[in-house]
Amino acid sequence: MGLALLYAYRSQTQPVPEVDVSQAQQDVNAGRIKSVTVIANKATLQFKDTDTHKEQTTVPEPDTILSKTVQDYNATHLASDQVALKFQENSQTLSVVGSIVLSLLPVLLIGGFFFYMMRQAQGTNNQALSFGKSRARMFIGNKPTVTFDDVAGVEEAKQELTEVVEFLKYPEKFSSLGARIPRGVLLVGPPGTGKTMLARAVAGEAGVPFFSISGSEFVEMFVGVGASRVRDLFDQAKRNAPCIVFIDEIDAVGRQRGAGLGGSHDEREQTLNQILVEMDGFDTGTNVIVVAATNRPDVLDPALLRPGRFDRQVVLDRPDIKGRKAILDVHVRGKPLDKNVDLLRIGQISPGFSGADLANVVNEAAILAARRNKKQIGQIDFEEALEKVALGPERRSRVITEKEKWIVAYHEAGHALCFKLLKHTNPVHKISVVARGMAMGVTWSLPQEDRYFRTRKEFEDDIAAALGGWVAEQLHLGGDATTGASNDIEKATEMARQMVTKFGMSEKLGPLQYGKTDELIFLGRQIQEERNYSEEVAKIIDSEVHDIVDRARQRAYEVLTNNRDKLDLVVSKLIEQETLEADEFNKLMDGEPDAGVPVAASTPDQTPPGAPAGEERRREKGEKGKGPAPAPTPA
Repeated sequence: MGLALLYAYRSQTQPVPEVDVSQAQQDVNAGRIKSVTVIANKATLQFKDTDTHKEQTTVPEPDTILSKTVQDYNATHLASDQVALKFQENSQTLSVVGSIVLSLLPVLLIGGFFFYMMRQAQGTNNQALSFGKSRARMFIGNKPTVTFDDVAGVEEAKQELTEVVEFLKYPEKFSSLGARIPRGVLLVGPPGTGKTMLARAVAGEAGVPFFSISGSEFVEMFVGVGASRVRDLFDQAKRNAPCIVFIDEIDAVGRQRGAGLGGSHDEREQTLNQILVEMDGFDTGTNVIVVAATNRPDVLDPALLRPGRFDRQVVLDRPDIKGRKAILDVHVRGKPLDKNVDLLRIGQISPGFSGADLANVVNEAAILAARRNKKQIGQIDFEEALEKVALGPERRSRVITEKEKWIVAYHEAGHALCFKLLKHTNPVHKISVVARGMAMGVTWSLPQEDRYFRTRKEFEDDIAAALGGWVAEQLHLGGDATTGASNDIEKATEMARQMVTKFGMSEKLGPLQYGKTDELIFLGRQIQEERNYSEEVAKIIDSEVHDIVDRARQRAYEVLTNNRDKLDLVVSKLIEQETLEADEFNKLMDGEPDAGVPVAASTPDQTPPGAPAGEERRREKGEKGKGPAPAPTPA
């Protein structure tokens, strides 16, 4: 359509009439000319007031007489009546080129269209043939971005992988003694413990090419693509040896064979078979090491884990206090810190945190400091960031009634008193009635040191502390209960059931394990529990679980009724300032003079909303305050 319009426009262009020089001179002297434009051997005359058929004329081969005529005319007339005389360069050549381009434009457009279609067809063909190509990303080892100095908290794992680096750097050192290079190293650990970073550090330290690919990138919708990509990946690795092949989340293709739904030989198994062949088919002189990472080693195929394929399994567990301190030191590099920052303290109050969690804490602390327009990150920023990561952000915008606020305060105070007064529990770190995450309040207790074993007494005290909030609510509401303790009851029941069925802590059943968990390998989650015990044993298990929880409830009730004055004092402080730190809570419990007095006095008219009156409180504590009253019946 555009070509048609262009052609129509050119065909409708009217030719400009021509006159001789004498006629042009007469027109100039008569004052009918507005401008004269001279272009090489041609002059164009623009008329002032003419009809549409005589807007302009041209003079072929004009001489200097026409220019002299215009100059004489201008000399005898005013500026408003003068004729504009213009001289321009020859544009004939340009016009010719433009004409040629316009004539060739349709041919160029048609040729470009066919060229584009051919390239598209060729690209589609290449894309179809590239399904079997490996999608691994190659990183050159001469420009390392991560080294062992950037990885902390996993010293034993770094030591194991240091030998791998030495194998790649100095293979003759080990071959002279008859040692062979390891075929593969499997990094095992929970999410966030630094498996991927450690593999990148190995490549950076060794200074060799590093091929990185995810296990899920092998499998496509077409049959045989995964195996083809495995072959192509190892062909590239052999051409670039010595090098490292890193397969992240290898459980995506390395799960146990024969466990597919329906028992079929699916695409994942073909991919795994090719990986097994490639790993065990290396030449002895090929320095290619396969490093893989997973957090589900239990679902991997046994043939993948045997010596000759993955010779070493390096476990990366969550760091201890020294490891957490070292990880924090790595992540605060280059960040301005206040002189009062104590990273060891942050490591002490973050048990169970992985390296990724600690990196998130440092980042959140920097964000908090920037939000407050500070130039340096302070200790308070780190502690608030730690609470945000562990407990969730505060939700101060949530509006609750005064009665519910007292219920939450008694609930959290009940937890805190049980943690404080029971012997085998962790000390209280913080109490708050400000909503965080899905919880209406928080009682945060932390161990003083890293522990890896738990005793039966610790379980029993933890169950009692978990039920402390529920018992405190009943004391506050005169025997009534709310739904706020549902999560505590769930945790207490689960701990009691594990004591009976898993840890052998039941006197009636003894050290036996009851129940076996079944998993579907490809689903990767528990779907049912196999009951390998009779109905009679099931009744005993239920009875034992009930007895453990009931004894814990009785203990929580005794602790709170015998220390009702301290419970009310803690509740009053929580109502007053919403949050209690560990030192403030300990002062209240120790009865120091500056601890303050409870808001609720002993007189009935000053009793907080929903709290038992003074006489009722005394009846709950028993005659003359000696001995606990009968425990309330569970709601």
